[in-house]
Amino acid sequence: MSSKFQSLTNNMPAVTEHTNTNADIRIENFIGYIKVPLGLAGPLSIHPPNGEKEEIHAPLATTEAALIASCCRGTKAFNLCGGIQFDILGEGMVRAPLFRFPSPREAIAFSRQMAVVERIFAGAAEATSRHLRLKKIIPHVIGRRAHLYISYYSGDAAGQNMVTIATQYGCERIMEGPLALQLNIEKATLEGQMASDKKPSWGNVKQPRGVEVMAWGSLSNDVCQRVLGCTTAELHRWHNAFLEGGIRNGQFGSNVNTANIVAGIFVAAGQDAASIGEGCWSHLVMDYMPETERLVVSLYFPSLPVGVVGGGTLYPTQKECLEMMKCRGTGGKKRLAGIIASFALALEVSTAAALATNTFSQAHQRLARKSRL
Repeated sequence: MSSKFQSLTNNMPAVTEHTNTNADIRIENFIGYIKVPLGLAGPLSIHPPNGEKEEIHAPLATTEAALIASCCRGTKAFNLCGGIQFDILGEGMVRAPLFRFPSPREAIAFSRQMAVVERIFAGAAEATSRHLRLKKIIPHVIGRRAHLYISYYSGDAAGQNMVTIATQYGCERIMEGPLALQLNIEKATLEGQMASDKKPSWGNVKQPRGVEVMAWGSLSNDVCQRVLGCTTAELHRWHNAFLEGGIRNGQFGSNVNTANIVAGIFVAAGQDAASIGEGCWSHLVMDYMPETERLVVSLYFPSLPVGVVGGGTLYPTQKECLEMMKCRGTGGKKRLAGIIASFALALEVSTAAALATNTFSQAHQRLARKSRL
């Protein structure tokens, strides 16, 4: 710890007590650690794509009482009905540079040179990382500027730093090449806001910035009543009313509280916490089957920016959490996304049932305050 902060940290013994273990810390002005309680949700029976069913626990770093208990109630309900399945629908990490021209004419001409531009950025990806590959480029002309939506495959890394370095390298190659002179490119800027980096947007709903994943399962009427305290028909009716309110309110996404699971696992597993803003957009769907009284429930995440190598995943505690979920190694990124989606679905149905049965407040009163009104 730097001596220049000594006067500020003298009265912070809880923060600074472990500052002697800072050899691998990669942040600036390091002064200590903030402790966040870590709990386990589960087990949850999960069917990964092309794999055997597994019993999995999820580490949740949170200060919120009742959260893990509610998630465990959801996992119990799904376990009694066969578990949860997930599948990966797509992936990509995005950077979106812009190029400025004297007029829209040159910007449009540039947008028609994507075959050349793609070769340049594909080479930039290969030159800066052995794990990065160009996926696609979509040009957008806005006034006298051309914005390039560039999506890459980044292996098992989240890839946000990788695509930043590669895109900067590609922009420099373009500015040094014949296109810059031919089309009078005035300036290239690394990011023009079309990547929605750490910000929610409809762009990240339409195209994945991270892993695109869906989890689903079904609940029987008997289990729903015994574990969740309501019938499947009642839960479905509540969800329809919930959708009405979300539409009137202009809610971005359609879920109950998926951000709780995204945040809890992100912090525990060394993910970029700022990416919770874009990662928690999700779409909960409940389909009621009157013939069998079963409720088929699914949860869709278009953009979960996760990774299992690099960044915060290198710290010992976060590495242990990833290893507990068996997410280290090849394919771990997609597995992590599937686990997040599956546990988020378990929490969704439990919280929805608590709201449908008017027990949501009671649970928080009992578990969070440890007292009765």
